[in-house]
Amino acid sequence: MHYQNVNFSYFAYILYINMKIGNVVLPDQAVMLAPMEDVTDVGFRLQCRHFGADMVYSEFVSADALIRNIDKTMQKLKVLEEERPVVIQIYGRDVASMVEAAKIVEQARPDILDINFGCPVKRVAGKGAGAGMLQNIPLMLEITRAVVDAVKIPVTVKTRLGWDCEHKIITTLAEQLQDQGIQALAIHGRTRSQMYNGEADWSLIREVKQNPRIHIPIIGNGDVTSAQIAKQRFEETGVDGILVGRATFGRPWIFREIKHLLTTGEELPPIPLDDCILALKHQVEASVARIDEYRGILHIRRHLAATPVFKGIPNFRDTRIAMLRAETVPELYEIMDRAVEMIRNEERLRP
Repeated sequence: MHYQNVNFSYFAYILYINMKIGNVVLPDQAVMLAPMEDVTDVGFRLQCRHFGADMVYSEFVSADALIRNIDKTMQKLKVLEEERPVVIQIYGRDVASMVEAAKIVEQARPDILDINFGCPVKRVAGKGAGAGMLQNIPLMLEITRAVVDAVKIPVTVKTRLGWDCEHKIITTLAEQLQDQGIQALAIHGRTRSQMYNGEADWSLIREVKQNPRIHIPIIGNGDVTSAQIAKQRFEETGVDGILVGRATFGRPWIFREIKHLLTTGEELPPIPLDDCILALKHQVEASVARIDEYRGILHIRRHLAATPVFKGIPNFRDTRIAMLRAETVPELYEIMDRAVEMIRNEERLRP
């Protein structure tokens, strides 16, 4: 091969901007949808990909439920080609069930398998799974190695800083997990005892990323609620990627806002109101199609309650209550359209 006309600086640049997890190639400063129970179903994942998420995670999946072939759990394994790259996340508390569950997940053909060692809720952590594993590091490492050895797809881990403020072990744990063969590590900047209270601490995430012995991608998570904060976290910590969680509720377009700021250095102008409403209605329709009308609307209520679209509207309380009590799609859409008219009327009154 002749190299006379090859621009090596270009190839160095390409290598620099790409983040790799196994054979999955992501851009530098990747922005991803965090795994969230009862939120990151296939419909919402597709919408977040539409708005620019570089990769999306499934809801967490119980290893025990997979082994028992529970229908509702098996449905969480559904992966569509248009949402790739997609991660399926599992949790459990013993080696055998996690290995068996990992093999089941691999058959669903996700791009990556993630192990949840970070969920803080009592029904998970209280039984020794999720963040509960932070109290049993030898078992955590044994599970990790066994899962890595059991499947051919890349295996990653998501965890927290430690069990509590007296046991922030992530700087040591990161190396230990890397030694088990994982190909990326996502860290939530809180301990298990903090749950979701207080502010996420990214200082230890930065310390992990700056450790010269760490060679796998490090992904930060916790309180990324705006494009400016996302940019700040990348600049302050040097992480390879970030996960956006609760800030996506009723606002999947946050990915477009973040990506625009990261790529242009400028804030994206506000998303047009009609586009926001259309996105919310698409969420409703996807949810209804996946479940049924009544339960699909129930499922989407957290997004309607959290969306910034309906924040700050004068005298909106009764309309908001009606919107969150709607039981049919036509009724819900009529209330949403009424809310849009209230917003437009308010805009007309502004000087």
